Amino acid sequence: MVKTPKPKELTENLLEKPNLLRGDQPKQSWMETPVEFKPGTYCHAAKPKVLEGLGFPNPREWQPGDDDWQLPDGWEETILKGFQERLKKFRSFKLYMDICVRCGACADKCHFFLGSGDPKNMPVLRAELVRSIYRGEFKTAGKILGSIAGGRKMTIGVLKEWFMYFHQCTQCRRCSVFCPYGIDTAEITMMAREMMSLVGANINWIMEPVSNCNRTGNHLGLQPHAFVSSIRSLCEDIEEITGVSIDVPFNKKGAEILFITPSADAFAMPGIYTMMGYLLLFKHIGLDYTMSTYASEGGNFGSFTNNETMKMLNAKMYAEAKRLGVKWILGGECGHMWRVVHQYMDTMNGPADFLELPKSPITGTVFSNAASTKMVHIAEFTADLIKHGKLKLDPSRNDHWHTTWHDSCNTARGMGLLEEPRYVLQNVVNKFHEMPENTIREQTFCCGSGTGLNTDEFMEVRMKGGLPRANAVKYVMEKHDVNLLSCVCAIDRATLSSLVQYWVPGMEVSGLHELVGNALVFEGEKWPRAMDLREDEPYDYEEPEEEPEAEAPAEATEEGGEGDV
Repeated sequence: MVKTPKPKELTENLLEKPNLLRGDQPKQSWMETPVEFKPGTYCHAAKPKVLEGLGFPNPREWQPGDDDWQLPDGWEETILKGFQERLKKFRSFKLYMDICVRCGACADKCHFFLGSGDPKNMPVLRAELVRSIYRGEFKTAGKILGSIAGGRKMTIGVLKEWFMYFHQCTQCRRCSVFCPYGIDTAEITMMAREMMSLVGANINWIMEPVSNCNRTGNHLGLQPHAFVSSIRSLCEDIEEITGVSIDVPFNKKGAEILFITPSADAFAMPGIYTMMGYLLLFKHIGLDYTMSTYASEGGNFGSFTNNETMKMLNAKMYAEAKRLGVKWILGGECGHMWRVVHQYMDTMNGPADFLELPKSPITGTVFSNAASTKMVHIAEFTADLIKHGKLKLDPSRNDHWHTTWHDSCNTARGMGLLEEPRYVLQNVVNKFHEMPENTIREQTFCCGSGTGLNTDEFMEVRMKGGLPRANAVKYVMEKHDVNLLSCVCAIDRATLSSLVQYWVPGMEVSGLHELVGNALVFEGEKWPRAMDLREDEPYDYEEPEEEPEAEAPAEATEEGGEGDV
């Protein structure tokens, strides 16, 4: 376990170390500044057995801090060939290589740059790490003039730069909001990671979940019986807290809806409370649904690896929907799940002609926005239920929470899901405050640990990258006594918990449907319901008075006097 500096130490380091944010000029050109791997600044390399199981090239034992990366002979040509193939295959990639004018509009928009001051974390310069190879290897001016024309050759130093800095990009796309040309740096990061995969330069925290998901259907590699057991255990907790009995249907053929959510909701804190909220919601409305033990993962770490892996992992959702004969798919709270669904699913694995246009069986609302993918986001579904008065809610049950909302990058910027979750939140809580407007909605700051970077050995960089989000959270905590940060992303729930514990002690993190579950009122539930789903006791109520017990007679002591009763 790598030791992470304490917040005071990290703050002092950021303030004392020369960086562009303080107006300090670099001592040498970025092309002449070698990358330095120190513990806490890089993720562990993928294990050989993981790469072998997936058929990825060059499996071996190595670490990024090693001098010798044990690359195969001719690795440079392998990457350049892959580069050229992607320039031809992806028009957006070719466009992004050509049109940047280095205006700097994106420079101070990246959370990693704001948290570190490292110039190579400016989106424009991070992209230049790839663009300089494009010029140096594929453009005439760069081939002849080299660095004068902004070009350079593919070397081991360049590969190490790529590994370091494209694993300090969470593909959050905040920089793209401010780019006058609409350059999507996330796409450049995806291409760089694909090219590194061609020579086996992968990180384990991404590749192992990919391998597990490919093998068993979820990131943890758990077998179907373990998935079922975990959710049934949550149902027991629900009944103990609320008095409501829930029987979850698994692999039920002919159900109207297939519900798929990230596996973290079934196993990890605080995601399990979100899962409990889902189950209470479905019980409340009598939804005809099923969950699959084979497509038990909505998240898609393939999107952090390469397009083919993303496509392979996403295919299981349609395959299970077809096998079970459902009408459409309902998806849970997950960021990269919805980036893939919203932007790639239809062209990769569609069209899903065997499914129907999603229509709520409770309200009759037709979700025409999902006409192509046949998959609806749980926040949209719940917002529609509330709008049509189908839920009996008591927001006061969440009065112990003073909430704020974190727009998860992939659902907010990636699919424009901005109003629906806020509508749900404001109907299940009484106390809600927005963070500053330049830190939310389309301009939301990232958690600092997305795209498979939420591993413990990377904690120092994670805490630097998450600093802008933490500052906004601290602001509403101090100004409005906010004590709960809510969101609709499994990775956010996990990473923000560590972030606020580090920078904003006393803040808690939740999913949206945990709060929905707290607020739902059932007939026959335990009353007074004294606990929320975390088994906290938020309500002030008086226990019924009990009849006083008859006073016991005094007992004689050995000395013959009266003893204490």
